[in-house]
Amino acid sequence: MNLSLLFVVMFLVMCGFGIIIPILPFFAENIGATPTELGLLMAVYSLMQLLFSPVWGRLSDRYGRKPFLLLGIIGLTLSFFLFAIANTLSMLFIARIIGGMLSAATMPTATAYVADVTSVEERGKGMGMIGAAIGLGFIFGPAIGGILSKNDLHTPFWLAGCLSLATFLLVLVFLKESLPKEKRTYHPTKRFALSMRKEPVMFLYLLQWFVSFSLAGLEATFAYYAAQRAGLHSVELGYIFMIMGLASAFIQGGLIGKLIRAFGEGKVIQGGIALSAIGFALILLVHNFWTAALYLSVFGIGNGVIRPCLSSLITKQATDGEGSAAGFLSSFDSLGRLVGPPIAGWLFTLTAYLPYVLGIALCSLAFLCYYLFAMKQHSNATR
Repeated sequence: MNLSLLFVVMFLVMCGFGIIIPILPFFAENIGATPTELGLLMAVYSLMQLLFSPVWGRLSDRYGRKPFLLLGIIGLTLSFFLFAIANTLSMLFIARIIGGMLSAATMPTATAYVADVTSVEERGKGMGMIGAAIGLGFIFGPAIGGILSKNDLHTPFWLAGCLSLATFLLVLVFLKESLPKEKRTYHPTKRFALSMRKEPVMFLYLLQWFVSFSLAGLEATFAYYAAQRAGLHSVELGYIFMIMGLASAFIQGGLIGKLIRAFGEGKVIQGGIALSAIGFALILLVHNFWTAALYLSVFGIGNGVIRPCLSSLITKQATDGEGSAAGFLSSFDSLGRLVGPPIAGWLFTLTAYLPYVLGIALCSLAFLCYYLFAMKQHSNATR
């Protein structure tokens, strides 16, 4: 019951977040933001997530998951309403800073919540369900935002704010705390430092950084690449990303548990990395709508299975500090999203296919990270 309710909560959270994605560039431009300022507006959110995800995850180990899940949702609510009334660029930056800082609590506490309420055997399936909820939210949210923005760019922000407020009330009233007082960690800083020094786990965090780096680079450049290679425009790209999201959500929500039971998290992670690399290679061959949709879906399926398995493995390693571990994982994810777009964008200006060659290289490094993790873990087990 709790896991099903958390699925609904994360879907609503990400749906609200997704509503503003297609609107934000035009909204900022209307207020007078330059392309550079728009880039900074996007980057400051990731920077806040990078800095604060470990903090909120660590505190959730001490005080429980529910208060910080509520904090993350109310942070999004405030940022959406601030956007809705914003009429200056400084207000947009304030909204993004508040949103990034407070909403950084959402993902690590949701991940730790799953770890609290699932057995070791069912951990990966639970993480996959949350991944599917996030993916579906990102599919439906942008579509709703695009439709609502036709008459007034402020309307999507009001709707996103109201949706987040309703989600806050849903969590407040119905979602039960998952971490009993007797299981809370009262020396989280020490435990967090210890988890950092566990070399096998550190390789998994680096793996997440390479994966999110490659994904962010693709998201930042694919629209330009598809327009050059296949003459695709915004509406067609919206459908392509929707198809990719549905394929990824289907695997995460329906098959990830079976895959993990059959092969284990490690094999699924390796398969996901390999499939992501194949997807990057295929993207170089895009020439029309259908090839773009197919090849991007190959990448999306591969990329989509990695995060749930990583979350499962890492929280299993951190048996009494799941919030700290999940927060640090979110921080590495944010770091990848912070550095990926500018580097991929710069490479695109040199040669259009370079971001995807970089993606293949990053997948190779991610594969190496898993190999080093497995080798180090085996070495520790045989001592």
